[in-house]
Amino acid sequence: MAGKMVHFELPAKDAGRAKQFWSGVMGWDFGDSAMPGMEYYMVRTGEDQGGAVYPADEIGTKLYFDTDDIDVSIGKVRELGGKADDKTPIPGIGWSTNCTDSEGNKFSLFQGDDSVGA
Repeated sequence: MAGKMVHFELPAKDAGRAKQFWSGVMGWDFGDSAMPGMEYYMVRTGEDQGGAVYPADEIGTKLYFDTDDIDVSIGKVRELGGKADDKTPIPGIGWSTNCTDSEGNKFSLFQGDDSVGA
């Protein structure tokens, strides 16, 4: 459904500590790293919703909102005074882009498409 939050990321200076915190607060069970060679620990929080914890120096929650057409949504973000990067492929999963709204809030858009190649 367009506009629904489908994924979130919780960057952490200490990913192990962050996983322990969120597991304790929310009861979440993080999986092993979902990406080879990268510490990116995913959790499922709903039927079609989830998130991840990963180590990073820059802290700030990132929200991903679903869109039916990422190209149209990128155009709308730009037209309405926001900023949007060009879309990036996520092989076998879909497309995403990083955006900033008219007030400076960062968010991302996601369009599922399992036919996306590398």
